Amino acid sequence: MPAKAPATKKPAAKKPAAKAASAAPKAAPKSPAKPAPKAAAEPKAAPKPKPAPRAPVEVVSLIDEAPKKKPVEQIAPVVPPEPEPVVAAEPEMTEDGKKVINIKPPIVVKDLAAAIGLKPFVVIKDLMEANIFANLNQTIEPSVAAIVCEKHGFVFEKEKRVSGAGVHKAEPVVAPPSEPEVEVAKEELEPRPPVITFMGHVDHGKTSLMDFIRKARVAAGEAGGITQHIGAYSVEHGGHKITFLDTPGHAAFTAMRARGANVTDIVVLVVAADDGIMPQTEEAISHAKAAGVTMIVAVNKTDLPTANVDRVKQQLQEHELVPEDWGGSTIVCPVSATKGIGVDHLLEMMNLQAEVLELKASPKVAARATIIEAEMEPGRGPTATVIVKMGTLKVGQPFLCGLQWGKIKSLINDLGKPVKEVGPGMPVKILGFDGLPKAGDELMVMESERSARTLSEERQEEQRKEKLAAPQRATLESLFDNLAADQRKVLRVVLKADVQGSLEALVQALGDIQAKQIDLDVIHAAVGPISESDILLATASDAIVVGFGVKTENSAATAAKREGVQIKLYSIIYELIDQLKEAMAGLLEPELRENVIGHAEVRQVFDLTKGMVAGCMVTDGRILRTARARVLRRKQPIYDGGISTLRRFKDDVKEVRNGFECGIKLGDYDEYEVGDIIEAYTLEKVAQKLE
Repeated sequence: MPAKAPATKKPAAKKPAAKAASAAPKAAPKSPAKPAPKAAAEPKAAPKPKPAPRAPVEVVSLIDEAPKKKPVEQIAPVVPPEPEPVVAAEPEMTEDGKKVINIKPPIVVKDLAAAIGLKPFVVIKDLMEANIFANLNQTIEPSVAAIVCEKHGFVFEKEKRVSGAGVHKAEPVVAPPSEPEVEVAKEELEPRPPVITFMGHVDHGKTSLMDFIRKARVAAGEAGGITQHIGAYSVEHGGHKITFLDTPGHAAFTAMRARGANVTDIVVLVVAADDGIMPQTEEAISHAKAAGVTMIVAVNKTDLPTANVDRVKQQLQEHELVPEDWGGSTIVCPVSATKGIGVDHLLEMMNLQAEVLELKASPKVAARATIIEAEMEPGRGPTATVIVKMGTLKVGQPFLCGLQWGKIKSLINDLGKPVKEVGPGMPVKILGFDGLPKAGDELMVMESERSARTLSEERQEEQRKEKLAAPQRATLESLFDNLAADQRKVLRVVLKADVQGSLEALVQALGDIQAKQIDLDVIHAAVGPISESDILLATASDAIVVGFGVKTENSAATAAKREGVQIKLYSIIYELIDQLKEAMAGLLEPELRENVIGHAEVRQVFDLTKGMVAGCMVTDGRILRTARARVLRRKQPIYDGGISTLRRFKDDVKEVRNGFECGIKLGDYDEYEVGDIIEAYTLEKVAQKLE
């Protein structure tokens, strides 16, 4: 009970205090700060409660202390922080003694004027001199603000983030990852599968040989029985994995063969025993030598009765590839892709050569890969086949590839099965590109999506600036060349292909078509099916649409029928090239050739009412009424025109043959002389050929 007594006394003391506090504002609402009315209120309240002398003293002290503490606490955090950053920003100076101005983007014109200490209209005037029109509340670029500040003796810097001072971050400078040094990662190096590329002439059995190794029939699915894409496969033999690249052998696929030689470790040169070394075989040898890779020669089709392996070895020696059994260092393996003869020996030689090369890579460094082939797949978007050079590719990693960036959504191996990660030397298909990459580009794994996107946008901006660079002005010398070029015929083509490598080969092959009278202009080349936008582009450019290994969308077919645009689809490259050559020749105007059909000698000249008429004797051939004729005097032509009248006696005739007399009148020509020769000829239109 004694503990409760003080508790009851304390609220009793607070109640009069509350009443007094409420009475105080009522007594003096107009001037609450004056102490005089409070003293006057005390004697009026004193007679009512008897023990009131101490309570008012305490109330007055509480009232006096409260207003003193509250304004100090409220003003202290609000007022001082405002001038402090301004004072701190003033002393920032450069080495040249110029003041530094820090403004956080977006930079508003009036904020810039206030920071410089000028009136806004002065800054607006400076902006107008720089051909930039902005009002007070509009924003300007940091580069423009820097020019204005420099004009008035200031140095402009973007405001940087201070800890606890907002969320603005300084723009990070993103650089592509540098290639790891071999010395640093030497302890982490592990053996990797060799990358082996099959190269050689078309139809020498490269794909069939790989089919036997892979126990698959890839060649059966190729149009025309020839390879037109780079294929990447992985095979296990003798406990060792081997990565194979199958490159096309057709003449048009030079870029593909060069790309295959650059990413490979060993080149297997396939030569048919019955054909020997052919032009594309020589080209493959040149690519392999330029890339500095080891070559193994597989002499295929040795089961044929016309096979001659010794002749192939002799031809190899002429190209500085001396076989081992002839005292050289080049491994030559006779094989047969159809019967499987010598294939195991060839695989053993590949493994042996890979062991000699000691191929190693670190799976722990940042992954890098080379794009072998890229294409647009329905439902998947841009995809690319790559071979990992170093590191380990994993699902979810952000990457940068040429101008494109992306995040690995899925990894698919050569068997079409999804995998979570791929190590060095292995082929894999990647899904997750922002756009279609170019074959041959290097894929680099980045730390974050932000850095990959930033670098990609910077590279695309550089390419855009190059395209939009100021065109070269016409000179007197180039003016006549341009006029002559405008008179040339042009065949415009919109080209669509199934994969990036085939597209490159087609563009190069079409560019190699030489013609003096006509140009071939590929106005658009892309990967993917023929779409309605391609038809609209062809309509606007008066072009034809050519597809290689692709299909036509339903909307595109409808638009082509409506606009009258021709769509040509091909699956074999040489058919496409030959037909485009024929189309180019068809655009040329036919050439007119003269065909002399007869001669007539003037024997007598008659002066008639209708004019002068030449009485002639046909000496050879015949004279046609519809033919053209020229008058030859002393073997020099003096007139050329059409025959207006051809008569025999008094009758008009269509032709007069050799040995007969006739009367000839040529247009308005009247100056015939005895002894003149009238030569009759016809004009024939002959289709021109590409030169």
